Amino acid sequence: MSLVKAKKHLGQHFLTDKGIANRIVESLINTDKYNQVLEVGPGMGILSDFLLQRKDLQTYLIDIDTESFHFLNEKYPELGDRLINGDFLKLDFDAIFPDKFAIIGNFPYNISSQILFKILDNRNKVVEMVGMFQKEVAQRCASPAGTKDYGILSVFLQAYYKIEYLFTVKPGTFNPPPKVHSAVIRLTRNEVETLDCDEKLFWRVVKAGFNQRRKTLRNAVSAVMPKDKMDDHIYFEKRAEQLTVDDFVKLTQHVSELMAKA
Repeated sequence: MSLVKAKKHLGQHFLTDKGIANRIVESLINTDKYNQVLEVGPGMGILSDFLLQRKDLQTYLIDIDTESFHFLNEKYPELGDRLINGDFLKLDFDAIFPDKFAIIGNFPYNISSQILFKILDNRNKVVEMVGMFQKEVAQRCASPAGTKDYGILSVFLQAYYKIEYLFTVKPGTFNPPPKVHSAVIRLTRNEVETLDCDEKLFWRVVKAGFNQRRKTLRNAVSAVMPKDKMDDHIYFEKRAEQLTVDDFVKLTQHVSELMAKA
């Protein structure tokens, strides 16, 4: 089999360290909640080799790269329909996975946020995710309130998942090496079915708050409701990065009440 050439337009950086690959696969630990796993962007299968050794998991692979697909089809003929040549961002999870499942991958950095929002949109099916991201993105996901890396993605993910920053990966373990450090994080679905507020309004309030993160929420949230409808609630005097997920839920409840009175 001829090796697959990494393609810049697909953001491909193939992991070459088998020790790290095994460590990533071993980070799937909540298999009492699922028995199927989808690997995104397997490339030449360095993670897949270890995934397919796990008897507790039924492995699916998806790669948008046709060259990778043909390589993997030859390498793992036993996969059959469980090897998918397609775009993860357009994949209909319900058509393939009747029950809850996990996602794993060395994700293309140019679509990492889109991957995370796809997982969020399917949070009641995706109960665990272990993934390699650009270090800055991984830090943003895992950062607590009050830190400079805490932002929109942090709040949305932490509302529905427990997030663990597992380990950092150096550029030299990839071919070609990226210009940045990478990191592996784990998302584990929490017990929150729905937030205790209007979820659509919650998303609007969080986005408004961080879109003008240097301003107080009184100024930032004016994109959602007029200032003259606000009261002297303490949250309006804080900045978005100072509020936890629970604080944002309470702020959303309060904004909802004020809007109902207006």
